[in-house]
Amino acid sequence: MFSPYYAWDGRRAPEEHCAINVALYGSPARWAMTERGAGALARSENSFAVGPSALHWDGNGLDIDINEVCAPWPRRLVGHVRLDVETINTRAFELESVGRHFWRPIAPLARVSVTMSQPEVKWRGHAYFDTNRGAEPLETGFKDWHWSRARLHDRARVFYDAEKRRGGHTALSLEFDSKGGLFERPAPDFVSLPQSAWRLPRVTRSAKSARLIATLEDAPFYSRSQIAHEIDGEEAVSVHESLDLDRFAKPVVKAMLPFRMPRAKGPAVKNGVVGKK
Repeated sequence: MFSPYYAWDGRRAPEEHCAINVALYGSPARWAMTERGAGALARSENSFAVGPSALHWDGNGLDIDINEVCAPWPRRLVGHVRLDVETINTRAFELESVGRHFWRPIAPLARVSVTMSQPEVKWRGHAYFDTNRGAEPLETGFKDWHWSRARLHDRARVFYDAEKRRGGHTALSLEFDSKGGLFERPAPDFVSLPQSAWRLPRVTRSAKSARLIATLEDAPFYSRSQIAHEIDGEEAVSVHESLDLDRFAKPVVKAMLPFRMPRAKGPAVKNGVVGKK
């Protein structure tokens, strides 16, 4: 959905514009998001491969094999991720009123094991797994949005606020418990976070003021952050995202994207078998 090549191609053939994005934060940090054409795509009901990287769902969790080259500096990013779900949510939420954009938090509570060989790092922790789908470009449906997810003791809290292009505001304040329960909760007030280095406005929901712990991703139209705030009387640490789609729609911003999102030439998947670079 953020592919400049797809936009420049008139959004005619999504299978020709596929990528698996991998972002590794901390030290060492890595970023890879190489776009590939339909010849590098192999998929079935339970698997999805783009070039030399692939995802497989076994009914209880997700195995992700990563074999990528970073951009803009060409370094290898190779390893395996295992996500085990604790609870599965089957409900998809309509983000606007004309049925063109949906969001589903598939596994709001999950565990993850990460084993990377290039660079050589590994860890275990809690995780989250969701999906967005839509029938039109994001910038057609929305002006901006702010999203966050926190893992509390035995539950997850998710806030999703979006300004709709056709007017109105989407405000979701959700709780998912360890037994599979889904509850709509009153949303705390908006509080401001510091602007990003690109002067992108960031807001979140909190009973008190919120604190920015770290900015993980900083682009002209998007930021991903780690924040601390109060939710339901508890101190929580959330992953937070802000997205400005007015900025994203600007031609100059799309022209910057290939520096972080190169496009590979030639297929890397043949007959549904993942090949190696």
